[in-house]
Amino acid sequence: MNQHPAIPPGLLRMWREILGGILLFTVACTAGESEGSPDIDYSTGTHLVLLGTGTPNADPDRSGPAVAVVVNGVPYLVDAGPGVVRRAAAAHSMGVEGLRVSNLGHVFITHLHSDHTLGLPDLIFTPWVLERDRPLELFGPTGSRAMVDHIQAAYAGDIGARLDGLEPANPDGYKVNVHEIEPGLIYQDENVKVTALRVTHGSWEDAFAYRFESADRVIVISGDAVPSEAIVEHCAGCDVLVHEVYSQAGFERRDPVWQRYHSSSHTSSVQLAELASRARPQLLVLYHQLFWGTTEEELLAEVKAGYDGAVVSGNDLDVY
Repeated sequence: MNQHPAIPPGLLRMWREILGGILLFTVACTAGESEGSPDIDYSTGTHLVLLGTGTPNADPDRSGPAVAVVVNGVPYLVDAGPGVVRRAAAAHSMGVEGLRVSNLGHVFITHLHSDHTLGLPDLIFTPWVLERDRPLELFGPTGSRAMVDHIQAAYAGDIGARLDGLEPANPDGYKVNVHEIEPGLIYQDENVKVTALRVTHGSWEDAFAYRFESADRVIVISGDAVPSEAIVEHCAGCDVLVHEVYSQAGFERRDPVWQRYHSSSHTSSVQLAELASRARPQLLVLYHQLFWGTTEEELLAEVKAGYDGAVVSGNDLDVY
């Protein structure tokens, strides 16, 4: 009987690495701009950067919830989950110049859950240490001012050492101008108009989605929310809808106590398909994905079963 010679293990390993690299490159090329590109000018126009797509689950591949809308090189952040500053630094290293850490000057908080705010001390102090010389402008729900006051008090020793010690620290970069908001137009400058949309997220009295309107794009970011008519109305064919989602199949395997919580706080894949079919975004981007044992491909299939528009499952550092 003829026998083929065995393939040396080293050669087999090399070919697996080559084929894996080709697959990763192909996947990256199909997801919008995805992970930055030297051929794109990020200093003009509007770009969406996913800094963190995670949940409270400690997934090492997904930092806490944080999104950047970069307009003409100016970054506007939504939420400050764990890892937000280092993800911004990573995006800057990929070519998104506007996300230089010292440029991080505006943040819009959807609600005060810890997974959306644990990166807030980092966002307040690290850009200051790296020479941000103006206060952080923070827009968020009632309670935001108390949270910031407590953070500042917790780091009083650090602030004093930097201001009064040998370090050449500027006197303003650690400060925060807090704007506690209500629904409606909450911010406008030469680049963007930002509208806050009240949404329902469990027992929180104040939870918001945000609509960003620039000269070239409209982007709506859900935060954590059950399906909302406000999001449907304010998207209305928007360029990008970034929306949280959980797997319906995974949900059905959860304990009843968790089913009660998630059904009152979050949006299932089936519900999101129905919402997107009415909101009709040019691109639907899933984030804050709760998989519960479901694969990314299976989650996308759940959404696509009821929605015929363009949809992608976002990952940290994807750019659209």
